[in-house]
Amino acid sequence: MWPLSRKARPKQYADIFGGDSLFELTVKRNQALTDELCVVGNIENDQLSKGSLSRLGVVTNHHIVETTPRNTAAAIAFAAFSVEKDDMLLITPSDHIIAEGPQYDLAIEKAKELAKKGSIVTFGIQPTKPETGYGYIEYNGTEVKSFREKPNKETAQDFIRSGNFLWNSGMFCFKAGVFLEELKKFEPDVYDQSRNVLENTESDFLDLDLSMKIPSISVDYAVMERSDKIKVVPSSFKWSDMGSFESVYEYLQSQGHPVDENGNMSIGCNKFTSFVGLKNSIFVATEDANLILQKEDSQEVKVVYKNLEKEYSDLT
Repeated sequence: MWPLSRKARPKQYADIFGGDSLFELTVKRNQALTDELCVVGNIENDQLSKGSLSRLGVVTNHHIVETTPRNTAAAIAFAAFSVEKDDMLLITPSDHIIAEGPQYDLAIEKAKELAKKGSIVTFGIQPTKPETGYGYIEYNGTEVKSFREKPNKETAQDFIRSGNFLWNSGMFCFKAGVFLEELKKFEPDVYDQSRNVLENTESDFLDLDLSMKIPSISVDYAVMERSDKIKVVPSSFKWSDMGSFESVYEYLQSQGHPVDENGNMSIGCNKFTSFVGLKNSIFVATEDANLILQKEDSQEVKVVYKNLEKEYSDLT
């Protein structure tokens, strides 16, 4: 998502989504479905999160600030340790676009029913195209047969043709205690060190030295790919992880953002912009950097970003 997304202002705080950031949309979408709000974020973005919550007039029940990133297994463990073991948690990233409405509410209700019985539930999205930027879930009913990493184009097409694969949304629902039991079973060091940090931290900001002792492991590897308690809810609500400008293009187009007769779109630029000899291209403008790309090559933006990182550029 560079240049819209930067280390100092990641994509979940970008203000190109109809007045509300992705972070704010996430909070608003789930307010009616939950009793409490827990925000787990990193220290660099803490003021951005607090600013967004202030604009919404929302107060968090639990606000946990990571002084160093330790990946998603620890982040979810922090939330689970902060509530009672029988409390139900709905885990949702704050940088996804999700369509509110009956399909979303129905998926949440189905997940709650499975979670009440002791399952760790993930949400799988019915794929609409052979997307190479998403992970996939092989499934049968609510049973998870396997998790697959982001595939190449041919493999993604095979997944779609088979009819038994879902996009992996990165959303979960479970009882806090059930998740922690599985985490303790498979990654006891993550469990112990995460608990130790919380027990020995007196403010919202987690102790840095203790946090550094937590292994950095994704929740997928730590629990989801190893537990026999995993279930999936095949879901039909519209979802995108906003992981590329192709996703942004599709979302903005659905919201009425201008696209010319050749499928070209300008983002972030208030000046008159005309595309000559180009089709399905995107022009992204910020104060200090511009990006021009073909929509279908959106995943290649990561190469630009990696090159900037190597140069220690302040544009990252």
